[in-house]
Amino acid sequence: MSGGKPPERPDPPAMGLVGWLRWAWRQLTSMKTALILLFLLALGAVPGSLIPQIPVDPIKVSDFYDANPELASWYDKFGLFDVYKSVWFSAIYLLLFISLIGCVVPRLQVYLKALRSRPPKPPRNLIRLPGHQQFETDATEAEVLAAARQELRKRRFRVEAYDGALGAERGYLREAGNLLFHFSLILALVGIAWGSLFGYRGTVLVVVGNGFSNAVAQYDDFTPGRAFTPDDLPPFTLTVNSFKATFETQGPQRGAARSFDAGITYQVSPDSPEQSYDLQVNHPLSVDGTKVHLLGHGYAPKVTVRDGKGDIAFSGPSPFLPQDANFSSFGVVKAPDARPEQLGFEGFFLPTAVIDQRGPVSVFPDAVNPALVLTAYYGRPADETGKPQSVYQLDKTKLTQFDDGKGDKLRFQLAPGQSIDLPDGRGSLTFDSYDQWVKLQISHTPGLNLALAGILLAILGLMASLFVHPRRTWVRVRTEDGRTVVEVAGLDRGPERGLGDEIDAISTILKKKREQA
Repeated sequence: MSGGKPPERPDPPAMGLVGWLRWAWRQLTSMKTALILLFLLALGAVPGSLIPQIPVDPIKVSDFYDANPELASWYDKFGLFDVYKSVWFSAIYLLLFISLIGCVVPRLQVYLKALRSRPPKPPRNLIRLPGHQQFETDATEAEVLAAARQELRKRRFRVEAYDGALGAERGYLREAGNLLFHFSLILALVGIAWGSLFGYRGTVLVVVGNGFSNAVAQYDDFTPGRAFTPDDLPPFTLTVNSFKATFETQGPQRGAARSFDAGITYQVSPDSPEQSYDLQVNHPLSVDGTKVHLLGHGYAPKVTVRDGKGDIAFSGPSPFLPQDANFSSFGVVKAPDARPEQLGFEGFFLPTAVIDQRGPVSVFPDAVNPALVLTAYYGRPADETGKPQSVYQLDKTKLTQFDDGKGDKLRFQLAPGQSIDLPDGRGSLTFDSYDQWVKLQISHTPGLNLALAGILLAILGLMASLFVHPRRTWVRVRTEDGRTVVEVAGLDRGPERGLGDEIDAISTILKKKREQA
């Protein structure tokens, strides 16, 4: 041989645009990519739980901007204040949807083709298979094949006859389970997307005796879907007429809640008749596809605030938020219209007030001995900035706390019907009485049933893929020296699960059938 250079390999042909598109499609629709996208979707939802979201709590987002302006600007650029509507989260969601469809459709075609196909012919050398039995019998070939067909069908095999042999196969439901599992994920994604596009969810705090109209402006917080419009809200109204909570009064469970009942009346539309409903936890009211849930309750002290001129600057209930199991509730009373200076109060409402080494505390959640423990502030009238403020927080940056004239900060405790005059004639506060409030969640999730159906079908598909065992079995019969030689062999299409035992059982049955004959 001559010592010349080896021939150069020709350059591979260029893939071209179509080739690259096909390669990208194969990568996108692979199971590996689907799993990666599913992981990224779960990972992308984490910031939505850790970072305040504009649709849920815009006030917290505003506070975050004030506390961390530089970090907040970066969060805003990446859409972290509204994760579920961000471009990157929507892209992951859409790619996962396409990946699952591209994965399921080709496999479905292959599966349907396999269903229509015949069980395969027996291999040439059955003895090489993991499960194999061979024996002789006096029965004829026809008798053995008939008995084998009957036994295989009894064991739920599809059976096909070949020349002197039978081919049998079972376990088609395993691949059906895999397909059902992936299809269920698509169904769940469609349901979630449907709900996120056209659904909405909001909460509102309603004091007993007051009403609520299903309008966006009435909600304390409101999270709409991308395709939601205010015209989609059903025009129902409701009034909370009463609320009753019962608590355990004896034993180690003292103070534990036993029941919550809110008596409400509602109208489906302005022209419809008024209807009554007993709203309880886990027993929501359903109105025109919208669910009204009872989430919580609390107390709303009713106070009257007079300013330095003797005019009423505020009068009515102020909801206080529970802080512990005994409903020690924190809240504020704002009188920004008081003159010549605005007034503000913050402190606790104690349903069953006692004084111990910690000071005034509540020892029972029911209103047995109600008391209002407050401190007071004053300052120049506030400027209107249009910036949203929480009704449960008092902005004290431009306020001064009253002192009691002895060098300490002013703090006072009132029982229902009692009043206090503020120092220097700046006004007064009267604790008139108290009401209760309930917190309602109003939600409409049109794709919820579809998503739940997807989850249930996914469980069924997963069970089928785990517990169904695909298996092929063959029976071959031939005559040698006047004797009938029978071979029984099988092959598991997956991890072996009792293959040898089944081959032995089928062989034993075939032997017994001849003996019985």
